[in-house]
Amino acid sequence: MKFVRKKYSDKVLKHLYEELLKPRLIEEKMLILLRQNKISKWFSGIGQEAISVGIAQALDSDDYILPMHRNLGVFTSRKLPFARLFAQWQGTPKGYTKGRDRSFHFGTNEHHIVGMISHLGPQNAVADGIALASKIKQEKKVTAVFNGDGGTSEGDFHEAINVAAVWDLPVIFVIENNGYGLSTPSNEQFRCNYFVEKAIGYGIEGVQVDGNNILEVYDVVKSIAESIRKNPRPVLLECLTFRMRGHEEASGTKYVPKELMEEWAKKDPIDNYENYLLQETVIDEAFVADTRERIKKEIEDGLEEAFQETHPVPDTEEELQDVYAPFIQTVVEPYSETKIEKRFIDAISDGLRQSMERFPNLVLMGQDIAEYGGVFKITDGFVEKFGKDRVRNTPICESAIVGAGLGLSIKGMKAMVEMQFADFVTEGFNQIINNLAKTHWRWGQCADVVVRMPTGAGTAAGPFHSQSNEAWFFHTPGLKIVYPSNPYDAKGLLNAALEDPNPYLYFEHKVLYRSVKESIPEDYYTIEIGKANLTREGNSFSIITYGMGVHWAKEILDTMPEVSADVLDLRTLLPWDKKAVEATVQKTNRVLILHEDTLTGGIGAEIAAWISEHCFEYLDAPVMRVASLDTAIPFAPTLENNFLPKGRLKERIEELLRY
Repeated sequence: MKFVRKKYSDKVLKHLYEELLKPRLIEEKMLILLRQNKISKWFSGIGQEAISVGIAQALDSDDYILPMHRNLGVFTSRKLPFARLFAQWQGTPKGYTKGRDRSFHFGTNEHHIVGMISHLGPQNAVADGIALASKIKQEKKVTAVFNGDGGTSEGDFHEAINVAAVWDLPVIFVIENNGYGLSTPSNEQFRCNYFVEKAIGYGIEGVQVDGNNILEVYDVVKSIAESIRKNPRPVLLECLTFRMRGHEEASGTKYVPKELMEEWAKKDPIDNYENYLLQETVIDEAFVADTRERIKKEIEDGLEEAFQETHPVPDTEEELQDVYAPFIQTVVEPYSETKIEKRFIDAISDGLRQSMERFPNLVLMGQDIAEYGGVFKITDGFVEKFGKDRVRNTPICESAIVGAGLGLSIKGMKAMVEMQFADFVTEGFNQIINNLAKTHWRWGQCADVVVRMPTGAGTAAGPFHSQSNEAWFFHTPGLKIVYPSNPYDAKGLLNAALEDPNPYLYFEHKVLYRSVKESIPEDYYTIEIGKANLTREGNSFSIITYGMGVHWAKEILDTMPEVSADVLDLRTLLPWDKKAVEATVQKTNRVLILHEDTLTGGIGAEIAAWISEHCFEYLDAPVMRVASLDTAIPFAPTLENNFLPKGRLKERIEELLRY
């Protein structure tokens, strides 16, 4: 291993040595504690420290880094207090996640670090969002995001690099190439020899370094960072290295040939660098001994403080409260009484435009939403008014764009992500469920992202452009869901969602776009989240519904003048209005729940269960449901009509009234 000090002073070389020692000495202590059963699990980065330390030291302290679970050197370089870091690993209250998440699965804006989730690839998209915010703000900042060689096989890795390339984002995509993904060797992961060979396919630069050489890593990253501050663009950085321990301690290293372990042991990043500094008389044996003793004392002091705590005492109220970022909505009334007739689709566009005016930090992202105006033309003309920075066409990569929305949030911005059709959200499912929904509860970071979802059947578009998938997300704590049925609500609920720093799914039924219109306030206004709307009043029974179901209910009731019914439009599905539901049940004593989504496991099942549990004494009949068939959505109009619940609604009403 050849070290070239270039222009770097003795002070810099000594500092790098101290920073390189910290993660190694912490790991050595953790392995002892693991054998003593004082910690539960450990993912070792022994042998790879030069990468984490070299990169963290080369970047500015306010450049964001997105490490993984083997990058302890990033955390120590950023000066996280040892006691708090050790408490995090123990799951005690002093840690960064209040005991809710493990090891390095956390972030801290104070130290400009955003940790991973276990799915490995999604952090790349978050890095894109952070870099996008920095670029829009013209901050000349760099973002670095870490990947293991195995994780580069994931689609999230590809999507994020492609977006960064297209948008010229200042991101360093770090790949720690240690030859194995857990126990799977590289020749079973990919066919290229090195990752730098992939860079040309993305149209970006690829740089390869000896990941065990701290001076090489430090110097190369400094040079890359200086360059992309001036000329923003992504760079793929491949660091050749080797992991001297197992994937985690329980897995061992039996799958690694002995000669390979012996070869890499000779390339130990700390031993080699220490010997180099001794030979160059930058340090002496006394400095080595003093430095090691001082760091070991810091470790012991941190452990003593961390081990004084026990696991958190459960507080159910706090656990539930932290699911969402704190936000108290103040309903905004229209400034004037001026109203104008708007179609459903125009109301959405109106609300989006006024929110863009109200929040200069709001960025819109989606396929074809810029010059083309989106496939439904909701953002037509927005580029001319707000510019390409804030109205962004995206590649076809839903996961990367949802993740980028979280990255924008970390930098204090807001994001709206348009799914071209709600069906395509499956491509971004992990980012929504495991990143957006959990981030505040895990480490206190809001996810200020609204995902717009054109949804619903009735257009003979078949099984991949017509699904009602709101129930997929209804089960996920941390999300909020709104589903308007009319232009007034469409605008007011969208504005309210964009105000709130929590993640929203905003469902908009495609059939309603141009078929429903009404006079609505021309000014900006919001509607209370979690508040249902009683759209029709009667005494015979109650229909609880939302979206297209509101229109079906009214249409069928118009053919039944002999009965009168409450029609309760939920509007907000998460949280839903339990008080309004209880009030209508208590009033009519008979309930029919209607939704376009399929019957089994639909939102109606939860509401029916709640009514049975909390309103049983008011009921004169069983709670009944009517919904779509438990099949995929067929293409032919005749089959689609049979699939939808509208044709069965009148019969179900009559059945309820006969009971």
